[in-house]
Amino acid sequence: MAEAEVNEKKKAGSGLKQFLKLYRFLKPYRLKFALGMLLLLISSGASLMFPKFLGNMVDLGNKGKMISDITHTGLILFAILVVQAVSSYTRTRLFVEVTEKTLASIRQHLYNHLIKLPMSFFASRRVGELNSRISADISLLQDSLTSSLADLISQVILIVGGITLMTISSFKLTLFMLAILPAVALFAFFSGRAVRRFSKKAQSFVAESNTIVEETLQGIQNVKAFTNELFEIERYREKTNEVARMGIRGGKYQAAMSFIVLMFFTAMGAVIWRGASLIATGHMAAGQLFSFVIYSGFIAGNIAGMAGVYTRLQRAIGAAEKLLLLLEEPAEDIDTQKVLSPEYRLKGQITFSKVDFEYPSRKENIVLKNVSFTVEPGQQVALVGPSGAGKSTLVSLLLKFYEPTNGTIQFDGRDSKLFPVTSLRSQMAIVPQDVFLFGGTVRENIAYGRPGATDEETIAAARQANAWDFISSFPEKLDTIVGERGVQLSGGQRQRIAIARAVLKNPAILILDEATSSLDSESERLVQEALDKLMRGRTSLVIAHRLATIRNADRIIVLENGTVMEQGTHAELLANEKGLYKMLTELQFAM
Repeated sequence: MAEAEVNEKKKAGSGLKQFLKLYRFLKPYRLKFALGMLLLLISSGASLMFPKFLGNMVDLGNKGKMISDITHTGLILFAILVVQAVSSYTRTRLFVEVTEKTLASIRQHLYNHLIKLPMSFFASRRVGELNSRISADISLLQDSLTSSLADLISQVILIVGGITLMTISSFKLTLFMLAILPAVALFAFFSGRAVRRFSKKAQSFVAESNTIVEETLQGIQNVKAFTNELFEIERYREKTNEVARMGIRGGKYQAAMSFIVLMFFTAMGAVIWRGASLIATGHMAAGQLFSFVIYSGFIAGNIAGMAGVYTRLQRAIGAAEKLLLLLEEPAEDIDTQKVLSPEYRLKGQITFSKVDFEYPSRKENIVLKNVSFTVEPGQQVALVGPSGAGKSTLVSLLLKFYEPTNGTIQFDGRDSKLFPVTSLRSQMAIVPQDVFLFGGTVRENIAYGRPGATDEETIAAARQANAWDFISSFPEKLDTIVGERGVQLSGGQRQRIAIARAVLKNPAILILDEATSSLDSESERLVQEALDKLMRGRTSLVIAHRLATIRNADRIIVLENGTVMEQGTHAELLANEKGLYKMLTELQFAM
C-alpha cells in the first residue's frame, strides 16, 4: 500500500512537471503575465483590507465616534473596492489575452510537430485520436494556463492572509476556527484526485468516440455500401455511454465537495457563538468579531473554491501529459528552405543494394530480402509481382518514409542518408491508384504540386495531363469545388488532376502506383496518354498489376515474397519458360 502511494505521488509530481513545461509557450507574453500577477496581488491585498476596515467602522459606531471619522473610514473602504475592481478587471483582460495567444502557439507548435512526424508514427495512430489531442485536450488548458493558476494563487493569499489577520485579532478564536480545517483539506484533496482519475478515463473515451466519428465520416460510402449504419451507431453509443459513466462516477466525488461548504458554514456558526461569548466577557470587540466572521467566510469560500480549481488543474495536467508525449516523438528533419541546393539536385539514378526491410510494428515479418537493382537516369522501370510482394514498400523506402533495416539506397551514386529528406521528396512525385484530393478547388489541388504556381502554369499542367477539357467544361473551371476527397469527380478525372499535380512539380523521379488499374477503357486511355507524356525524359518507377501497360518499359523487375526473382525487358522475361513473369502474363491474358 505504501509503495502504491509513493508511486501515485511520483506520478502526480511528474504530471505537474509536465504541465509546467507548457509555460515555455507563455514566454513571449511574460511581461503581460507578470503585470497580471502583480495586479492579482494588489486585488487580493485589497480584498484582505476590506473586512478589517468594516470591523473598524463597526467599532467606531459602538464607541460613539464622530460621523466624520466613520465617513472617512467609509471613503477608505470605497477606495479599496475601486482598487480591487480596477485591478481585477485589468488582470482578467491581460490573462485572457495571454491565454488565447499561448493556446494559439501551442496549437501551432503541436500541428507543426505532428505534420513533421515520420510515417512510422502515423502507421500506429488513428487520425481521430490525434484530432482529439489537438482540439479537446488543448481546450482543457483554456482556463488552466492563467485563470486557474491565478485563482489558486489568489485563494492561497486570501487564506494565508486571512488566517494571519485573524490570529492578530484573536489567537484563541483562530485556533477554534482552524480545528476542522485539516479534515476539510483532506476531504477536498481525495475528492479532487478521484475526479482527476475519472476525468482522464473520460478523455480517453472521448478520443475513441471522436476517432469513430472521423473514420465513419471519411469512409461514409463504405458504411452505406455495407449497410453498417446501425453497427456504427452502436459503436458510437457504447463509447459515448462510457464517457457518461466516467463523468457520472467522477460527478459523485465532485458533488461530495458540496459538503465542504456545509462544514465551513457550520464552523462559522460555531465561531460566532464563541466570539459572542468573548464579547460578553470583555475579551473581544464587536468590530473584531464582525471582521473575524467575514474573514472566516473568505477562508471558507476560498478553500471550497480550491477544490474546484484543483480539479481543473488536474484535468489540465492529464491533457498536458498527453500533449507532451506527442511533442516528445522524434520528428523528421524538414528543411524550411524553398530553394534546392545544387549539390542535392538529382539526375535520376537509383540503386538498391542488398536492401532488407521490416516494418517497426511487425518485426517478425521481413518484407524485403536482399533486394538489389539499379535504375539509370531517364529509364522507365516497372515493378510487378503478386500482392504483398513488396512493391509499395520499395516506393515507401524510396520516399524515405522508412529507412532500410540493412543495405543502402543510393541516388546518383550517393547514399540516401546524405540527402536531406525534403530535398529528395521535393524532386519526386507519386501518382497513386487511390488519389487523395483535398476538399477545395481544382486549382488548389493541382497547385499543391507547386504552391504559388500561376493560373497559366496550372492550366498548362492540366492540358498536359489531359484534364483541361473536363475542367474547362465546369461553369467555375479552376474554382470548381471537388468535394471531400474529390467525391464530385469521377475516378479518371481524379487521376488526371493527380497527374497535373505531378506535371506542375516537374520531378526528377516519377512513381506511378497502379495509376490506371481501376479505370474504364476510355478513362484509362486518356490517363495513359497523360502518363506517357509525363514519363518522357525522366526516371519512372511503375507499379503495375495490368502487365499490358508495361510492355514498353526499359526494364521489368519481378518481385515475390520481398525478393527480386528476375529482371529484364518484356521480351527477355517472356523467353524464360519457367519464370514468374511469364506465368503471371499467361494467367492474366487467359482471363
